[in-house]
Amino acid sequence: MIKAGILTASDKGSTGQRADESGRVIAELLGQIGAEAAEYIIVPDEKAVISASLIRMADELGIDLILTTGGTGFSPRDITPEATLAVIDRQVPGIPEAMRRKSLEITPRAMLSRAVAGIRNKTLIINLPGSPKGVRECLEVILPVLPHAVEILKGQAGECARTAAESR
Repeated sequence: MIKAGILTASDKGSTGQRADESGRVIAELLGQIGAEAAEYIIVPDEKAVISASLIRMADELGIDLILTTGGTGFSPRDITPEATLAVIDRQVPGIPEAMRRKSLEITPRAMLSRAVAGIRNKTLIINLPGSPKGVRECLEVILPVLPHAVEILKGQAGECARTAAESR
């Protein structure tokens, strides 16, 4: 079982002025990989709050996978990538690259996403878009690899390379 955390970065969502549809989509899709949302929070678009929440989920709660939604655009308040970069040890650029590549097939605006992904200790943190549609499209691309990624981080799986027999 993957222990997951969902963090929605939204000024309006954190004050109850907007329903968090994107976070609900994440929670729904996590079930496809046998993940359970052990933590689900909505925080304002404040770098210190987002960073502190990511640290708490990773270090104190032992969350395996944290998925954020919101704050990856160009608005002055969109600072989720910066908050994530401040707390990760290593970047995982292939994940946001794959999401952007797939999203570009749908809209040229996908190239405006500033989402990042990275590792903090044994926790994988991934930034997703703020819209429910964008969350669904991006998660559908990366969901198949997330269980293996978490297994590697937890020391439960070895190499990612396949043998010649596995590739057939």
